Amino acid sequence: MTDNKTILLEKIDETLKQIKEKNPLTHCITNSVTINDCANAVLAIGGSPFMAEDAEELEEVVTIADVLVINIGKLSKEQIKSMHVSAKVANETKTPIVIDPVGVGVTQLRNKTTLDLINNYEIAAIRGNISEIKSIAKLVGVIDENNTAKGVDVNTDDIITRENLSANGKIIKELANKLDTTILASGPIDILSDGTTTVAIDNGDDMMPLITGSGCMLSSIVGSCIGGSTPLEGTLVAILAMNLAGEKARAKVEERDEGTGSFRTYLIDYLYKTNAESLVNESNIEIL
Repeated sequence: MTDNKTILLEKIDETLKQIKEKNPLTHCITNSVTINDCANAVLAIGGSPFMAEDAEELEEVVTIADVLVINIGKLSKEQIKSMHVSAKVANETKTPIVIDPVGVGVTQLRNKTTLDLINNYEIAAIRGNISEIKSIAKLVGVIDENNTAKGVDVNTDDIITRENLSANGKIIKELANKLDTTILASGPIDILSDGTTTVAIDNGDDMMPLITGSGCMLSSIVGSCIGGSTPLEGTLVAILAMNLAGEKARAKVEERDEGTGSFRTYLIDYLYKTNAESLVNESNIEIL
């Protein structure tokens, strides 16, 4: 009998081909701090970035987009309005929506914005760090523990380890079930679940959080991959591509005795060089 892990790995080649062939138009409403990196990451993985924000044109943009990525990293009243205009049209046109709930759990505005999006629109995927995902789980009643997000970074008490992997996997699976979506909680070990299949991904490098925008870039390429595939399979390709690019970028930096600026450049380079053989043979995943 073929197990779930083998099935997922066998789909990677076809999923990556679909993404490259479709060149999905990836409409990102993201924060100005990382917008350039997000656009370059989308291009590198095989998507086509579109970074419109003005509410007057968003209906037209979303109508032709293959996916909508909403990043709440740098909120304003105008941007929140644009998010709702875009999400409404996306649901009408059956365009998948990816949410990056940056800093949810830190302020009431971020909590309200995230809940409004989750409660009012059909969401294909949510990608955040484990503190952000746990904050959402608390807001919707999946867990009752108190965890305080550390700005846009993960709380050290929440970091996914081998010891708490199973417990965190259960939380993420239950949350995915409750919200009827696919969830990716990223960290030293990433957890991905669509409520049925839950996967742990133990790849990546600890230099990735040392550059601004690695999480935003990941959410953007999750969007591109879903725009060219399905939520679970697309998100898996996205996280594997990002993590393996991070590992290769770190090796290059160490080889040349360089730093985080060079790491950022190499990360984009290796995203561009993503191939199915590497994703399959170098991935370290397990079904939870």
